[in-house]
Amino acid sequence: MSLATDTARRLRDGMAHGVLSFPLTSFHDDGSLDPDGFRAHVAAQIATGPGAVFPACGTGEFFSLDEDEYRRVVTITVEEAGGRLPVVAGIGYGWAQAARFARIAQEAGADALLVLPHYLVAAPQDGLVAQVEQIAARTRLPLIAYQRGQVAFTAASLRRLAQIPTVIGLKDGHSDLDRLQRLTLAAPEDFLFFNGAATAEIQARAYATVGVPAYSSAVHAFAPEIANAFFTALSHGDDSTVQKLLRDFYVPLVDLRDRVPGYAVSLVKAAARLRGRPVGPVRAPLTDPSAADLVELRKLLAAGLDLVGATL
Repeated sequence: MSLATDTARRLRDGMAHGVLSFPLTSFHDDGSLDPDGFRAHVAAQIATGPGAVFPACGTGEFFSLDEDEYRRVVTITVEEAGGRLPVVAGIGYGWAQAARFARIAQEAGADALLVLPHYLVAAPQDGLVAQVEQIAARTRLPLIAYQRGQVAFTAASLRRLAQIPTVIGLKDGHSDLDRLQRLTLAAPEDFLFFNGAATAEIQARAYATVGVPAYSSAVHAFAPEIANAFFTALSHGDDSTVQKLLRDFYVPLVDLRDRVPGYAVSLVKAAARLRGRPVGPVRAPLTDPSAADLVELRKLLAAGLDLVGATL
């Protein structure tokens, strides 16, 4: 069995029983990396039973890490996972820099890579495919392409991606269900798809209708009790619980998140700090939430935890 096939199997098995964890990267108050805090955070995340763990991705502020910090983050995650679940590290920028991060992740023991959207420029379909091809040619690790922002694949491009032996899946952040349905129909049967929408639980049922039940959960980074309760309810067809969690927690959270650019990360980090998690502040260009928004976040978090029988 090839590495790509085995990794895809492990991810598929993991996705069937848990959400995908995207841990936060811990910083000290002066902005320097906090390896001990990150280790504690990742260990706590893994203990709650996610299907896989994705360090140094969007929620983990990949865009603000230098290569040495990136190596430490991925290495710590691999050590804490201990082979019990797949570790998929984020890589990005242009293909040349992405390949440097890929090499570091491979040396650190990551199982696969999530190819974040390239830097800034719009590109035609041939270029989007070539970006992934160039990365694939420079690492043996399996790749999951991430379409979001300026990256959006057509069905024809998806077929080309699927022909690259190490490309095992696609994460979608556009929430265009018409396009996504076309992509799932164009892909091989064993190709993996992930719901990567911001606060993915909001659209989890809609994604499932086009054959994409797996999703990443930013809420898992600060309230795994809520994230796991939602996953369980969704998996078992408990529509009443799903509706209640959406109405009384997830939708108000998204309303708060949408007030300020960057809150998709900084609000998650603030919620983790409210629960005593050693994650520290965000790095610029992100900013931490205002005092007023923190008060509202605390109330919302306490109410959400109460819905699932947990406490702040």
